[in-house]
Amino acid sequence: MNDIVTINTDNYSAMAKAMGMAGESSDKKSSTLARLKLQHKPIMGEKQVGDEVETVVKIKAGSYKLDVPEDTAYYGEEITIRPFMQRFMYKKFVKNHNAKQGEPQGTYHKTIMADNLNTDLKDTQGTFNCGKPSGYIKDFKSLSADMQTLIKQIKRVRVIFGLISIKNVKTEIEGNLDGITNVPFIWEIDNREAFKIVGNPFTELSKARKLPVQHTITAVGDARSIPNGEKFYVPKVAMDLTKSVSVSEEDQKTFSDFISWIENHNAYILSKWDENVNSSLSPDDAETVDSFVQIDDKEVV
Repeated sequence: MNDIVTINTDNYSAMAKAMGMAGESSDKKSSTLARLKLQHKPIMGEKQVGDEVETVVKIKAGSYKLDVPEDTAYYGEEITIRPFMQRFMYKKFVKNHNAKQGEPQGTYHKTIMADNLNTDLKDTQGTFNCGKPSGYIKDFKSLSADMQTLIKQIKRVRVIFGLISIKNVKTEIEGNLDGITNVPFIWEIDNREAFKIVGNPFTELSKARKLPVQHTITAVGDARSIPNGEKFYVPKVAMDLTKSVSVSEEDQKTFSDFISWIENHNAYILSKWDENVNSSLSPDDAETVDSFVQIDDKEVV
């Protein structure tokens, strides 16, 4: 920021920040990005067969669900994504035990998004890493029972931003539809195994010194069983490094939109962090902070 000495109208984000306009965004809401996730249970429906109404599977378990704001949810058993970038964060679900039917069952505490997890990340609670201690924990069992429980509740998250295409699309209401192509999306991956699986293509790209936006990844659902007999699903991904995608002018705009989305997300998290930190200060501490904030430049020697 201090290096900017000339006006560059081709770099709005940097210039807006330099000119004190970073907080003047007209859209501070969370974005209109479609959200991707795996559907772990089948969605059932009814089908008229002669005089009988039969219960049938409308959406198979292991399908991918794409929630498009102000539209509908689309499902597909196989997807193709073109990742533009990835970020990392922590999140923790806090259950609302007093929630009534129809009310939110809880809420997520989240950190800012960063390009790695090797640093402390501010969160919505006014703490760091959603309460997870810094650094590598050598002896987990030496921690207190409460701390062990807390750490188990905190998930590390790989966040993928990109474009998604689905050839054979279904909805819960309309059934089969024509495919959807190049829809901007966000995918928060917090399952431990899935986190590693989706990270493998990025490792391959890094070794080959290629950018994710130049390639596509296909994914299907892969079943895993748990002791009670139920199943859950993780991604099964494939990428062909011999095939590449050219970057267009529209891609440049999409890339910029993703960056802006992340900046808005982080600005919201940081505002909640400041709010919670300041609310926890004693009156004397708050007065001390205010005195630091209000120091005039002329007072600094």
